[in-house]
Amino acid sequence: MLTGCSRTVAMSDPTPDAAAAGICTTLMAALPAQVLDEDRRHVAPGVFSAAWGDPTITLRCGAPKPPSMNAGSPCFEVNSVGWFAEQAKGGYLFTTIGRAAYVEVGVPDAYSPEANALVDLADAIKASVPVRTPCL
Repeated sequence: MLTGCSRTVAMSDPTPDAAAAGICTTLMAALPAQVLDEDRRHVAPGVFSAAWGDPTITLRCGAPKPPSMNAGSPCFEVNSVGWFAEQAKGGYLFTTIGRAAYVEVGVPDAYSPEANALVDLADAIKASVPVRTPCL
């Protein structure tokens, strides 16, 4: 995901619908400067994506619903934000549940326990991404 030796992270932005795009714009402005004591990095294009640290912790707002997430999926809560977790290559991929836009957070194994990164993101998500019913 890194381009050369640059501190810029190249990530594809999700393509949310208009309602989610408005929510994501608000979230992007509210994100913290640090996650797990790692500084925020420049992301290209970075409209609906953010990154921190090296190895890179990533966030994409307006991501699609994970295909394996359904009403029977196990989930957990961190600081009043619900999450669906999937093991990914080299770490975990977490996706919000019960919110008006899906927020996807990738955390490498180097930050074990990976779910700790969600603590630093919870306030911004609660303030920017409204609760949705039904939750999926």
